[in-house]
Amino acid sequence: MSFKSIIQDVKGELGSISRKGKSRSLRVVQDSLVCIDAFKQSCWANMPYELLRDVLMRIESSEVTWPTRKTVVSCAGVCRNWREIMKELVKTPEISGNLTFPISLKQPGPKDSLLQCYIKRSCNNQTYYLYLGLYQSSNEDGKFLLTARKCRRPTCTDYIISLNADDVSKGSNTYIGKLRSNFLGTKFAIYDSQSPNVGAKVTKSCSTRLMNAKQISPRVSTGNYPVAHISYELNVLGSRGPRRMQCIMDAIPTSSSELEGVAPMQTEFLHSNLDTFPSLPFFRSKSTCTKSSQFGPLSSLRDGMLVLKNKAPRWHEQLQCWCLNFNGRVTVASVKNFQLVTFAENVVVRQEQQENVIIQFGKVGKDVFTMDYQYPISAFQAFAICLSSFDTKIACE
Repeated sequence: MSFKSIIQDVKGELGSISRKGKSRSLRVVQDSLVCIDAFKQSCWANMPYELLRDVLMRIESSEVTWPTRKTVVSCAGVCRNWREIMKELVKTPEISGNLTFPISLKQPGPKDSLLQCYIKRSCNNQTYYLYLGLYQSSNEDGKFLLTARKCRRPTCTDYIISLNADDVSKGSNTYIGKLRSNFLGTKFAIYDSQSPNVGAKVTKSCSTRLMNAKQISPRVSTGNYPVAHISYELNVLGSRGPRRMQCIMDAIPTSSSELEGVAPMQTEFLHSNLDTFPSLPFFRSKSTCTKSSQFGPLSSLRDGMLVLKNKAPRWHEQLQCWCLNFNGRVTVASVKNFQLVTFAENVVVRQEQQENVIIQFGKVGKDVFTMDYQYPISAFQAFAICLSSFDTKIACE
């Protein structure tokens, strides 16, 4: 029996198990038991560890793009042993450049290259969808990553960010954070649902979320942890040219932008209720402790917070407009378009750092925008920063 046929057999076994497990949400627990029983009766239940690891390693290395990479996720959902092996084999986006598990959205992007995504805006319900894809003009939406819904309030505006496109609320167990703006739309704050580093301070509002009248986890405090602040320079009459924005990343040190720099990285979701979904078994690792980041609070670090500033556009005499080089990723002129680079006040920054774009965002069609990002920013942080560009700015245009 060839190795290729073995891998195909594994995929077929996973497909049959997943088909048996598909049903409505009211039958989640029963279906998970059906999946487990079906797997125990298969020929893969008693496979030697070394052979199983070799099979899964080859699956992981062969399925590098979506939608075929869903096979890797399916393998991680079979049982605890398969999950632990896949978690060991699947590398972080920083190393692999791939987004595989949901926790990848909270981890820094790849180094030395931009991870290409795009955002679709639905004006009818004020919702924004983030997809992983290189060709935003194709008929298919690509791999869905995140969604955000705009919620207007008397003195501010909130953008609730969720892993589930059909359940966007702070009470959902797929809620991962939010973006909040002031009344003028000039200042924004990004909040994470869990601590980005040890010792992070939670805001007073909604320190504990409830789900089905029960606390999500009695051992893990959930709430709104500020991870970044965004400010747009006032430009009431438009006399100062294009928008000017600055992002202060509260949880990322300045040194992370250096060649040998290291950024904080979350390694697990701490929501215990997510373990009840058989399709999402990889949200937590073995331990329930709060070791979700390797960094302490930035106040105890020797360097300060990472600051990003928009790259200044140049005036094009022939076109009579401000221009930026998006390398073909942006095709429509818009006040929302921007590129962010590292900025350090009173510090000499190398020329390559000044030209190294960390995030770029721009319009390519009606309600379609590209979003590219790289290390040390995560997809969640980049998405929230781009959402700030959508918000109405009374005093900036």
